Amino acid sequence: MSKLFQYAGIAASVALIAFGIGAVVIGMNGRDRVATELGREQIVGTPDSTIPNQLVNSGSEAQAFAKVMRKHTLEATGGKTYAQMPQFLTASGKGTSDKAAAAKDPKSGAPVSNPARTIWVTETALTTALNTAYFAESMATFVIAMGFALLLTGLGFLVLSLRVLRVPGAVKQSTRKGGVKPAVAVPH
Repeated sequence: MSKLFQYAGIAASVALIAFGIGAVVIGMNGRDRVATELGREQIVGTPDSTIPNQLVNSGSEAQAFAKVMRKHTLEATGGKTYAQMPQFLTASGKGTSDKAAAAKDPKSGAPVSNPARTIWVTETALTTALNTAYFAESMATFVIAMGFALLLTGLGFLVLSLRVLRVPGAVKQSTRKGGVKPAVAVPH
């Protein structure tokens, strides 16, 4: 039965080591993919950002740029978010959410949409993508850390399986000046 436990321990150890190595490789690939995809977009930090004139090619830089985009969008919309702005423009340009009071498009007769709200739609789409890059890089880092944890756990179990579950009774012989000492079992 001891041999069965030893082989099962070795098999479990090998599986943990393999999963650990696999997780580290996948995590590193994920981090590289985030950097490659962000770099491909050629986003450069604005002068008023925490990454001025720097290529955005990491998750943390993407998150920093997303914060700057939100700041710029709030500046462009007078400090109002999408939900705080009226849906339509009025003839005076102030805006309303009442279709009847809205200015009408001369060609279609439909209410004129508030173009400032479009800024928020664009900003939300872009910052969501940038924040997703940050999340993806963070997850990849976590996967790398878990991979190393699995690898170390597997190595620990392997040592345990080979050392503790070894078949007892290994014999060691030693010699003395006057002859051969009888064999004795060495404890493990």
